[in-house]
Amino acid sequence: MLAAVLATGQNNKQPLRRRGDKEMKASYRKLSALTAALTAMGVSGMGLSGAVMAAAPAVSPADLSFYSAPSAAGHAQGALLRHRTAVVNLGAGAPAVQAWNVLYRSTDAVGVSNVVSGTVIVPAAAWAGSGVRPVIGYAVGTHGLAQGCAPSQQLARGTDYEAANIAAALRAGYAVLVSDNPGYTTGDTPSYLAGAAQGRAMLDIFRAATQVPGAGISANAKAAIWGYSQGGQTAAWAGEIKEAYAPGLNLVGVAAGGTPADFPRTANYLEASTGASFLLQAVVGLGTQYPAQIPVNTLANANGLATIAQAKNECVFESLFNYMNRSIAEYTVGNQTLPQLLAIPSISQTLLAQNLGAGKVPVPLYQYHGQADEFIPIDQHVALKKKYCSKFANTTFAVFPSEHIVTQFQAAPHVLSWVADRFAGKTTLGTCLTLKAEPKSTANPGGGNFVVSLKSWPLDASMGLKTLGQTVQLPASSTFTADSDMTAKTLNGSLSIPTFTTGLKIVGLPADVKLKVTPAAPTTGTASLDNQGILQVRGNASVNIEVVSAGVSILQIPFGCRVSSPVQLPVNFDGPVSSLGNGNLTFTGTTTFPQMTGCGLFNGLFSTLMSGPGQTYKFTVAPPAPTVW
Repeated sequence: MLAAVLATGQNNKQPLRRRGDKEMKASYRKLSALTAALTAMGVSGMGLSGAVMAAAPAVSPADLSFYSAPSAAGHAQGALLRHRTAVVNLGAGAPAVQAWNVLYRSTDAVGVSNVVSGTVIVPAAAWAGSGVRPVIGYAVGTHGLAQGCAPSQQLARGTDYEAANIAAALRAGYAVLVSDNPGYTTGDTPSYLAGAAQGRAMLDIFRAATQVPGAGISANAKAAIWGYSQGGQTAAWAGEIKEAYAPGLNLVGVAAGGTPADFPRTANYLEASTGASFLLQAVVGLGTQYPAQIPVNTLANANGLATIAQAKNECVFESLFNYMNRSIAEYTVGNQTLPQLLAIPSISQTLLAQNLGAGKVPVPLYQYHGQADEFIPIDQHVALKKKYCSKFANTTFAVFPSEHIVTQFQAAPHVLSWVADRFAGKTTLGTCLTLKAEPKSTANPGGGNFVVSLKSWPLDASMGLKTLGQTVQLPASSTFTADSDMTAKTLNGSLSIPTFTTGLKIVGLPADVKLKVTPAAPTTGTASLDNQGILQVRGNASVNIEVVSAGVSILQIPFGCRVSSPVQLPVNFDGPVSSLGNGNLTFTGTTTFPQMTGCGLFNGLFSTLMSGPGQTYKFTVAPPAPTVW
């Protein structure tokens, strides 16, 4: 059935998630009889009574009827209700793994039992460390409201934009648990940003994973929780409620980044701004979890109801661009503004109930945030750190120089290094006693286009000289600056490369050659982000290359010869948006160096050695290093 869904989406050239979502709903209706029969045979549950049992269903549906939720009645929290082997596509460089889809019993934000789906992923290679294999609960960020956006389905299709972070954790040898979050795949609307429900679903997937036959996940294994954005909220909530909800979990660390900790503050930041889609989805998600407190169908006008129906069929990047800069007043009866809505007691109380900081994370906590975050304000996350520190929490706060999406992936190696130390039993003092000034936002102004700014990012660059058969490494202090406007789909930037000296062999003799590479014009082109999270760049950098001098050691003969016209360096890239932050934003190509001029008697020599087609180049840009506050 899943193969048919995929083929249908491709053949009709419609967004895959929409086709998959509609097919899923049809599956619920068409396969209800099959599901009932499977339930009658015991496939849907384990006959649990008061305690989680080790046994699990031997057979589960291979098609989308797997997600037709069995009853959670009579099962303990974390009980594994259904499982099946799964294929996950994590992209190039990911290790070989074994994976399972799971359905398990959890509890929503108001204390009602529910069924949540997820994915359990274990490296195929044996654990090389001491003790049993550690486990990371990976809390995903916003995926959109459509059922087909669920991580378990996107991992199968190879379209999950967070795959790079998951693969990095697997390469470290850890088992990784990915909850779909409540409401996905089970036929409901996701209760997006309902913090307690997400935190409980995360803690319960640890219990469920230990019951998957063949997964080899120990109930005593050291565990960590890692999440960003919505996932940061999930991770922090799981940390705060861990002692009461899952006291037996051997949790040793929590990493929570880009966290919406103060909901009213974050809502006002998102209103009529670049990230307005997240506010719209929050209204839908919280209205699903708290229908009496946030009666969406009563509050929404006709435009609002139509917009909500549309949003329920979209994934994160489609929603991001569709609702950018829209005001919540467009969707409400009487065009009520956000301040008016927040003044309604039931709405205000519900939003405040999602705030973090009432409790304490009982294990070391790694908080992190992008200083240029245009979606989640950094100041309210700083305030959360202060709350935790006032309760003597062991908290480290890292500040990354980038915006929201870049920070999600730039932070990954830092998070995994910190987690590795916790798994190794190393102590950390945290940064609660830091004397540094509070980080202040450097985000682009709210509203307007979605612009990803690269401000003096380190540039690792080299050029291959064809005739000489040698590669010139540009200085480590080289940088690239650009504004990539994802709304207007434009790229405007510049290179900064200091004058440098490199060793070359000229006519067989070693020489120190001083080179100057300077922009002849701005780097321009197009930049876009599609609905699947794929970044595409098509641009051109134009530079002048000058041989300042050549010689041996301090004996330099000045030349001042240069290319007769600028060298054109196409900067083209296609890859996942994670490349912006994980050091994989690389531009490579082949170009032509024009004839040299101004070399006096040596024009012919330098033109022969350094001009012509077939010259290669490789530019890799990566974000600047973070600071700790």
